[in-house]
Amino acid sequence: MIRINGEELELDQISLKEYLDGNGYDARRIAVECNETIVPKSQFDRFLLHAGDVVEIVSFVGGG
Repeated sequence: MIRINGEELELDQISLKEYLDGNGYDARRIAVECNETIVPKSQFDRFLLHAGDVVEIVSFVGGG
């Protein structure tokens, strides 16, 4: 199980980029933390999620 934004998900080993793309996230507008460490955008494609990981995805919202 991987916990993403508080939700337990049964995912096999998957890259962060695969998960984000498959769930409609725009990598230019988010920040990702895995196990209390920020994941640089340059590593999204090779960063693998594993059972037990705790992931938080935060979207940036502009306003005026």
